[in-house]
Amino acid sequence: MPKLKSHRGAAKRFRPRANGVKFRRANRNHILTKKAPKRMLQLRAQGAIKPCDLNEVQRLLHGS
Repeated sequence: MPKLKSHRGAAKRFRPRANGVKFRRANRNHILTKKAPKRMLQLRAQGAIKPCDLNEVQRLLHGS
């Protein structure tokens, strides 16, 4: 039986950490001039996967 492959799109977006799975916030790439400084400051923080989505993301990352 061949090795299971991880979902490459998910592997580029999510990083497993000790206390869950982290991801980078969206809306930080272009058209930044109209976005408020407070919004940009908040988008700088890493996001954490919600517990209800954690099993699905881990399944994609581990290839099962």
